[in-house]
Amino acid sequence: MNAWLLAAGLLAFLIGAVHSVMGETRIFRHMRQGGLVPTHGAPLLREFQVRILWGSWHLVTGFNWCISALLIRAAQPDVPPSLRHDLVAICTLTLAAAALLVAWATRGKHPAWLALLLAAGWAGMGLV
Repeated sequence: MNAWLLAAGLLAFLIGAVHSVMGETRIFRHMRQGGLVPTHGAPLLREFQVRILWGSWHLVTGFNWCISALLIRAAQPDVPPSLRHDLVAICTLTLAAAALLVAWATRGKHPAWLALLLAAGWAGMGLV
């Protein structure tokens, strides 16, 4: 088992979980009026926009969990080396791009870019 890939996969899963929990507790609970899907964003956002924002927020978590699953699977010894390389390269580039986007968009103030970059680094180490 490749420990670097396993660690990167577990970190990617954790990033996704923290993302959803923090979004629900810090953002969406203030926009919810009794239902599961938040609908209140006035005066800036209309109900439809709040629903899209909420869905997109949790979609990011789902994508992170997919990356996590791919990295954990790639960590297994029975995966052919060429497939492992391709899966890990795609996941590494995706995590690194996400880290750069978050760092740039928040001017480095949101800590998620560090966690994403660490996961990308660990995944990259799994290629070595």
